[in-house]
Amino acid sequence: MSTGANKVGRVIVALIDSGLGLLPTGAWLRKLRPDLDLLLQLDPDGAPWGPKPEQWVVDRVLEATRRALRLGAEVIVLPCNTASVTALEHVRAEVGPEVPVIGTVPAIKPAAAVCRTVAVWATAATTASRYQADLIARFGGDADVVGVACHGLADAIDRGDLPAIEEAIEKAVAQTPRGTEGIVLGCTHYPLVTDSIIAALPDDVRLFDSAEAVAAQTLRRMDAVGRPTTGSGTVTVLNSGRPGPLPPAAATFESGRILGALTSPAH
Repeated sequence: MSTGANKVGRVIVALIDSGLGLLPTGAWLRKLRPDLDLLLQLDPDGAPWGPKPEQWVVDRVLEATRRALRLGAEVIVLPCNTASVTALEHVRAEVGPEVPVIGTVPAIKPAAAVCRTVAVWATAATTASRYQADLIARFGGDADVVGVACHGLADAIDRGDLPAIEEAIEKAVAQTPRGTEGIVLGCTHYPLVTDSIIAALPDDVRLFDSAEAVAAQTLRRMDAVGRPTTGSGTVTVLNSGRPGPLPPAAATFESGRILGALTSPAH
C-alpha cells in the first residue's frame, strides 16, 4: 500500500476514466473540499473503453490504479460507468480494505422515486448491457424506465465538438418517449453538457446525474477511515500515464476550465 501521501501530510484522490467523464466528479470534489489534492488519470491512447473487451478494461484500470498508488494516492475513484461495471471489484481486491474505492452507478433509484416515467441516457454499449438492465430491475421501482442510446454523444464531448454534441442530443431527445418525466444521465460525460440537454428538453423534464453523489460518497468514505484532508488543492493530470495538461477539449466545459487552471506537473 502506498504511503507517499502520509509522508507529506496530504491525501491524494485519484480519479480514473478513459476521457473527460471524470471532470464533473472532480469539479464537485474541488467545490466540496478545495484542499484535496486530485490526480486525474485519462487514457487518450485507449479511449473509448466501452467497446473494448472486459479483461482489457480491467487491465487498463488496474494499471492506472497501481500508478496512482505509486504517486501517493490514498483514495481511488472510478467516475466512469464502464470502469465501475468491469473493474471495480478487481480494483478493491488489488488495493485491499485500507484504500477506499468508489465506483459510479447511474442515478436510477432517486429518479424512479420521484418520477413515473424515466429514460436512462447512456452509450450504446451501456444501454444494451446486462448491467443496466439489472439496475433498472433493482432500482426502477414502480416507474416505467427505458434506456435511450445516445450514439456519438460521449465521443463528441471528448472532442469538444459542439455541433456534434448538439446533433447527438437532438437525436437522443427524439428517441426519448413523449411524456418522460425524468432523464438519468447514465454516462459520466453527459453532465458536462447539462445546459444543452436542458435547452433541448421540455421545461418539466427533470435531470438526474451521479457526479455530486459520487463526490459526496468519496468524502464520506474518506472520513470513515480517518483520511486527513490537509492537502494544498493541487490538480495533477496524467494522459495514458504521461504527465501533461488536460486535453484541449476540456476547456470547452466549465469544470474542465476550473480544473485545468489548477493543474501542476506530475512527479
